[in-house]
Amino acid sequence: MDTEVSMGMNRTGAQMAPVGTKELLAYAEARAANVEPDADDDVALRQAYAHESDGVGSVALPGTMKGMATAVTEKLKGAKPTMFIDKLGERLAYERTGVRLYDALITKCMAAEPEEDTSIDLAQLTGIRRDEQAHFKLLAQTLEGLGADPTAVTPCADVAGVMALGMMQTLTDPRTTVAQALNAMLAVELADNASWELLIELAEETGHDELGAQFESALEAEMRHAALIRGWLRSAVLAEA
Repeated sequence: MDTEVSMGMNRTGAQMAPVGTKELLAYAEARAANVEPDADDDVALRQAYAHESDGVGSVALPGTMKGMATAVTEKLKGAKPTMFIDKLGERLAYERTGVRLYDALITKCMAAEPEEDTSIDLAQLTGIRRDEQAHFKLLAQTLEGLGADPTAVTPCADVAGVMALGMMQTLTDPRTTVAQALNAMLAVELADNASWELLIELAEETGHDELGAQFESALEAEMRHAALIRGWLRSAVLAEA
């Protein structure tokens, strides 16, 4: 695979066919509706859909007596256990996807052409993958400890899964280079760092200080991941420049 960014027969721009572009514009202008489109109609329609929507799923009811007792206790303290469970579910889904993304990145690096000088240390990359798996297990154990079901898909977990589709497609596309894959992973890691920070704050606000301390260790690891990915991306891009 040619990994160098080069000029070629890219036909996506209008400048490649100036005559055809003029004809296309003339055709559109000649057959345009007489009534000007009203953007407010689109906004009103989207607002109506939003008002009618029931939201993206729900947090599952506790399936154990311990879970029910924990939920009742939290509510008596004035907390909203559903929000904490939802964000824990989101991180669980994100870390699970992270393992799969790093599996894909490792495969791409192993299949890279010799000229792709990325300076990636596969041992370190495998270590990151191991950290992601450890974080997934930590979150699963945390949910179980709170009496929640770690296999249940919470609303935020559902959204995280949809967001991850584009990243997974980028990493597994055989045409993407290692540098392009690293670019996607940097976005993943930066979002991961910010989300762990929020989860730590949420844990402390809801009185789960011990969990917050455990999550701090996870955040430190994620910060190292982001630094490594940023460095590898920089080397890969400058090598191609």
